[in-house]
Amino acid sequence: MSAQANQPVDQPVAANLAKKLVAEGLGTAFLLAIVVGSGMMGENLAGGNMAIALLANTLSTGAGLTVLILVFGPISGGHFNPAVTLVDAWMGGLSKLESSAYVLVQVLGAFAGVAAAHLMFDEELFFASTHVRAGPAQWWSEFVATFGLIGVIWACVRSRPGVVAFAVGLYISAAYWFTSSTSFANPAVTLARAASDTFAGIRPADVPGFLIAQVLAAFAATALFNWLYPNLAEGADRVVTRHD
Repeated sequence: MSAQANQPVDQPVAANLAKKLVAEGLGTAFLLAIVVGSGMMGENLAGGNMAIALLANTLSTGAGLTVLILVFGPISGGHFNPAVTLVDAWMGGLSKLESSAYVLVQVLGAFAGVAAAHLMFDEELFFASTHVRAGPAQWWSEFVATFGLIGVIWACVRSRPGVVAFAVGLYISAAYWFTSSTSFANPAVTLARAASDTFAGIRPADVPGFLIAQVLAAFAATALFNWLYPNLAEGADRVVTRHD
């Protein structure tokens, strides 16, 4: 009797969560395919000019991220980033179950995106990166990049939610150039890029420093920007774009 009574409520909730998880997983996969694929294409065409390769990588990533948020944001919020999901849950926007599931599909989607990019360029499915990204300057860069990203999201979603996708895409494009780390600002992206020995890669040994900086920055930015922009949105679950 209890199961029958709960069935009409549980089924729509489960279906809605399934849609959110598919959106998060697919969106993160496309994001990594864009980041890694454009990095390889840029490096192939730049003739050794790293500035041109980085510019190509930047333009593709910024434009692609904007589009992905516009497409998937109304379904899941368009996080594609465990740091965003964690602070959303911290502020009460997601349950523990939802946030855990989001992070899982984001990480899986990120690796799927790397594999997709490698297959498009006839590379091995996964191969550990040898690109060194270590030291205090890199860690500080990731803290600054992530702090700015989370701040942009909180500020815009609470003041001008319609521009969030564009603000995030533009910020990431800028952060590629003003940070020495080229602004990963995303734990799932960081983990997956360690499995790509390409232009966008990061040596696995350097991943922990990036992850710590990103998580610390996410919570610091959330604390500050929720003080700067208190209670302006209808709910904390709408972290990136308004969604049901």
